[in-house]
Amino acid sequence: MRNAVRNYALVTGAYWGFTLTDGALRMLVLLHFDRLGYSAVEIAFLFLFYEFFGIVTNLLGGWIAARSGLKVTLYGGLLLQIVALIMLAFLQPAWARLTSVAYVMAAQALSGIAKDLTKMSAKSAIKVVVPEGEDGALFKWVARLTGSKNALKGTGFFLGAALLTALGFVGSLVAMAAGLAIVLLGTVAALPSAMGKAKSKIKFTTLFSKSVAVNWLSAARLFLFSARDVWFVVGLPVFLASTLGWSYMQVGAFVAAWFIGYGMVQAIVPEILRQLGARQGVTGDTARLWAFVLTIVPLALASALELGARPAPALMIGLTIFMVIFAINSAVHSYLILAYSQDDEVATNVGFYYMANAGGRLLGTLLSGVIFEACGFVGCLFASAALVLAAGVLSFNLPSARAIPLTVELKEADA
Repeated sequence: MRNAVRNYALVTGAYWGFTLTDGALRMLVLLHFDRLGYSAVEIAFLFLFYEFFGIVTNLLGGWIAARSGLKVTLYGGLLLQIVALIMLAFLQPAWARLTSVAYVMAAQALSGIAKDLTKMSAKSAIKVVVPEGEDGALFKWVARLTGSKNALKGTGFFLGAALLTALGFVGSLVAMAAGLAIVLLGTVAALPSAMGKAKSKIKFTTLFSKSVAVNWLSAARLFLFSARDVWFVVGLPVFLASTLGWSYMQVGAFVAAWFIGYGMVQAIVPEILRQLGARQGVTGDTARLWAFVLTIVPLALASALELGARPAPALMIGLTIFMVIFAINSAVHSYLILAYSQDDEVATNVGFYYMANAGGRLLGTLLSGVIFEACGFVGCLFASAALVLAAGVLSFNLPSARAIPLTVELKEADA
């Protein structure tokens, strides 16, 4: 057990290092190209390959990890991110806009592959570490990993804005590539090669042959995350910078604070649900309930803005409430995909599930630019409500089995 915990800690540490650069890179690209005068739709297109190749990576990455071990996918992800950062550093201001967009999309494709390889490796490692039958501990570990990751991603958003201000676009990319290279070198010899490797050969056809529970959960996940990114990726930062006149540091600080708060809430979701009286445990019913609760928030915020509420205070309050309830939704989903999976199939199931997650981000990213251009930020919020509602409806198909008793979960996990 001690070696398993050590291996998990190494994977998590590498994932944390990657996450900082991932958040910083997104903010760097968004703010840099907004400063250059790119439209919301053009900025959205910069991220499309990032999300699209995340879909492909999650599908194939789980199969590769099951056959070759999580070490291969983790190191591959770190190395590809370094290549993507260096590639972007060679972007030339004199290039035509179409050439620049195509070049950045190619670099973002590498970054998208890198992100989902490392994420799939870290999430799958939890199932390998936690002993069979300890679902209470599993929920707690999942919540803590997901929460810490999103808090660090938020820190990365702020880091990106700060680096852009201090070092400029190229200097920021070089600094991040160097830092991530240190992370890679520091872990390259530490993990056993068989970690997360299936005991028997995994056929390629199993990538598409999932349980009913995994399929429905993945479908709900797609709409849940598109509901966040439809306002978050392009609409919110551009609205804050162009409409409210916020500086890059203010935009970066707000987006960072939102993600840090989101991560902190995710880390304590087991305790939140226990305090709210969810003593029957975490099931598909839990996912459905919180999806419907979340639907109310973007509707209320959009209505407040339409009725003339002051934008800044309304956004602070509305998006804070959205952050808390979305964190609960996300943590419940992240637990259920592992609860629905056996050890040998966890890498392929997690890969398939996060393929749907990446599909949701792709849909949300595209809609964010298009809807913001056509209907403004309020239109993005109404779209968010519709997408969350779809996730809630799909959750009716999730089984109620595999519940964990929250009244004893913390004691079991701490034992």
